[in-house]
Amino acid sequence: MLRFLARRLLGAAVTLLIISAVTFMLFYAVPRDPARLACGKLCTPETLELIRHNMGITDSLPVQYWHWLSGIFVGRDFASFGSCDAPCLGYSFVNREPVLETILDRFPATFSLAIGASVVFLIFGVGMGMLAALKQGKAVDKIASSASLVASSMQIYFVGTLALYVLVYQTHILEQPSYTEFTENPGGWFSGLLLPWLVLALIFTANYTRMTRSQMVEQLNEDYVRTARAKGLNGSSVFFRFAWRGAMGPIVTIFGIDLGVLLGGAMITEKTFSIQGIGLLAVKSVSTSDLPMLLGVMVLTAAFVVVSNIVVDAVYATIDPRIRLA
Repeated sequence: MLRFLARRLLGAAVTLLIISAVTFMLFYAVPRDPARLACGKLCTPETLELIRHNMGITDSLPVQYWHWLSGIFVGRDFASFGSCDAPCLGYSFVNREPVLETILDRFPATFSLAIGASVVFLIFGVGMGMLAALKQGKAVDKIASSASLVASSMQIYFVGTLALYVLVYQTHILEQPSYTEFTENPGGWFSGLLLPWLVLALIFTANYTRMTRSQMVEQLNEDYVRTARAKGLNGSSVFFRFAWRGAMGPIVTIFGIDLGVLLGGAMITEKTFSIQGIGLLAVKSVSTSDLPMLLGVMVLTAAFVVVSNIVVDAVYATIDPRIRLA
């Protein structure tokens, strides 16, 4: 297992290095003048020159990337901002704060949104998929399949706006969505994120329902499941001990990818409900052309996805020992 994880960690490090290099080149090489882009509309010559100095525009692109990369491990000094301790992802030219500090400040909101929504769509999505597979061909199966098809065709910005209007503004069943620190007010944390959880989980629930159903139906028709039935095992043992374990692998794999993406920011959901998370930070960084902030968000999002995949590989290897040989 240690050798298996060591190979995955080495591959993850190489992947993140390539992603960071490509992203850096796209942001700093494609624009004709990245300093002008980062300076924004209300840009004075003094501010533009200051940004050029801090971004190191006069250096070659490989040197600029090396300065940015080395800052992650040893820190970096900026003429106008001062020193930036490691790990340093640079300074934002918009709020004049360290990029990593701003991202970490927004991360609890995104983490709460991602974890809460994941719990909802795993419980309902996997549960409905298993029920549909168990009742294959019956009314429950048809209703679950039809509902998942309709839900997967919906868009978060439409469902979120409609849910806000009906459940918050008209009927007042739910509170206005907001983020409150869990340690300060657990009740306010739950009530403020309940509606975003439900809306974000809607589409994922539909996808997991269909995926779980298809995997379970496939496993129930496998020879080893038929053999277990022929040996006299009861239906629940066959369903949970054999079929469910065989269907778990693909579900765990997809969940790891989805969770990594959500931890990198659910942009549409955060924008719809005005939740100050990483996703909304990325949207604002695009609108203000804050290149250092946008670069930091994208690199950390990639890191979340890569780390999630490593965790998935470890869990998958535990479920199926044959994977360790890959």
